[in-house]
Amino acid sequence: MKTGILFLVLGYVLSQFYRAFLAVLAPMLSADIGVRADELALASGLWFLAFAAMQIPVGWALDRIGPRRTTAWLLGVAGGGGALVFAAAQGAWGVHLAMILLGIGCAPVLMAAFYTFARVYPPAVFATLAGAVIGFGSLGNLASAWPLAFAAEAMGWRAAVLVLAGITVATALALLRVVQDPPRASETPGAGSLMDLLRIRALWLILPLIAVNYAPSAGLRGLWVGPYYEDVFGAGAGGIGQVTLLMGIAMVIGNFAYGPLDRVFGTRKWVALAGNLAGVTCLAALWFVPQASYWGAALLLAGVGLFGASFPMLMAHGRSFFPPHLTGRGVTLLNLFGIGGVGLFQLASGRVHSGAQAIATTPQGPYQALFLFFGVALMLGCIVYAFSRDRTD
Repeated sequence: MKTGILFLVLGYVLSQFYRAFLAVLAPMLSADIGVRADELALASGLWFLAFAAMQIPVGWALDRIGPRRTTAWLLGVAGGGGALVFAAAQGAWGVHLAMILLGIGCAPVLMAAFYTFARVYPPAVFATLAGAVIGFGSLGNLASAWPLAFAAEAMGWRAAVLVLAGITVATALALLRVVQDPPRASETPGAGSLMDLLRIRALWLILPLIAVNYAPSAGLRGLWVGPYYEDVFGAGAGGIGQVTLLMGIAMVIGNFAYGPLDRVFGTRKWVALAGNLAGVTCLAALWFVPQASYWGAALLLAGVGLFGASFPMLMAHGRSFFPPHLTGRGVTLLNLFGIGGVGLFQLASGRVHSGAQAIATTPQGPYQALFLFFGVALMLGCIVYAFSRDRTD
């Protein structure tokens, strides 16, 4: 079981990599195949929407088929195939198709680990284990920063992505060999549908924050940091790689830090709420002074990444209301809202940027609009979540 979880973490490293690597490749894709910033925003959004659309079938597959085959086949066929399509892309349509396939391939990996934790380990340690997986998996965020920039400049972005395709297929084959399916829960007669989950009213006040909490850090780290630093500070691929690396490190630290805090403070709700309000503060500062200084903006972006890493805590909060036989479908429902929210905000962020760019009088104007957009959405999620019911295991 431990070896299988180790390879699921490796698969999640790839998932984190693929959702964030466009920010570093943006200048190269623009120069080589003419992909614009708004087209990259659409491509990034399509990854998240494809990922989100797969959560309901993935949840069914985890409960019925098990994590081994579900994860290995989707990651190998769709994930590996998506990387190959990306490496061969000749324009925006090729990038869009590749990102859809990559989103489908990456969809089951994290949920397979969460499903295993929920079925095998004590409920009280779910948040800690979930945070550790996301923390280690966020190394993919780091690899998609400066190391990717270095590899793409050294061998070309197409060759770098081809190498990634090979790594993805090899990981999928390893998952098929070493992952063990945990024992299934006995089902309650007449139960087991998505509607059973939606009848749990405690979730209604948690889902809005799940839908927005990851959107600012994923959107900025995965897409907008590159254009922001290129337009406002004149940074190249190396400088963008350094800033995204800093933000990625902050996201790793945040995932490890959030994990045990529910047991330290005896609450999940107030830990998650305080962290997300701190993220709102960082976004407000970026909106107010977006051009203050190169490293000042980098530290605020790192703050967005650090405080925006509350997803495992929110997952643990929501999971505490699920019956055992709906564990797979429950965690994937939460992930549907989390990743689906990111996808929708990615698409909307492209419109926000384009609209602001049309009327902006300064290079930082479009990015001020983005920071305000993400900050207001996160604040609204926090307001709804403040009325939720706390629960720990």
